[in-house]
Amino acid sequence: MTRPYAPGYSIPTDLLLKAYASGVFPMAESASDPEVFWVRPETRGVIPLDAFHVPHSLAKVIRQGRFELRIDSDFAGVIDACAERRSGRMSTWINGPIREAYTRLHRIGHAHSVEAWRDGQLVGGLYGVSLGRAFFGESMFSRETDASKVCLVHLVERLRVRGFVLLDTQFTTDHLKRFGALDVPRDKYEKMLAAAIKGNAAFA
Repeated sequence: MTRPYAPGYSIPTDLLLKAYASGVFPMAESASDPEVFWVRPETRGVIPLDAFHVPHSLAKVIRQGRFELRIDSDFAGVIDACAERRSGRMSTWINGPIREAYTRLHRIGHAHSVEAWRDGQLVGGLYGVSLGRAFFGESMFSRETDASKVCLVHLVERLRVRGFVLLDTQFTTDHLKRFGALDVPRDKYEKMLAAAIKGNAAFA
C-alpha cells in the first residue's frame, strides 16, 4: 500500500491503467472516506478460464433462462448497486473518486459491466477493467438469488470466446473458490499479467 490521495483527488485515467498493468489497484476504507490507497497483494485471486467450474444447481438456473443478460447497458447502475449497503456488509470500498475513475474508464472502453435483468429491473451484475487480454473483476451484487453468479458465468464465456487469457479477482473468497478461483503468489501473477497485457482482446 502507498500513501492515500488527498481528499477530493481525482484518479488520473492514465495512472489507473498503468497501475493495473503493474498489478496494483485502488481501494478506499469506506464510501464516505474521500481518500484512496493502492494495493499490491502478496497473493492474487485468479479464476483460470480453462478450469472454470459451474455448479450443477447454477447450470439448472441458467438453462431456465430466468434472467436477461446485458452488457454495458447500465454501467452506472451496476457500480452504484455494488456500493450499496446490504445485509452482512454495512460498508464498501467504492468511494467518490473510485466511482468517478471507473466511470471514465467505461467511457473510453476499458471498464465494462455484465448485468442480469428481470421484468425490466436490474437485479444483479458485476463490473471490471479490460486491458489487453486481461479482465480485472472489481465487484458484483445480487438483488435476486443467483443473479450475480449467472453474470459471472456469462463473463467467463465472453472472455473465452473473445481471446482473453486472464481473469483477475483481486482476492479469493469461498464463494469464488466454488467456481475454481485460486490464490496465486505475486511473482507468478505478475508474469501472467505481463503476458496477458501484451496482446489485444475486445470485450465489447
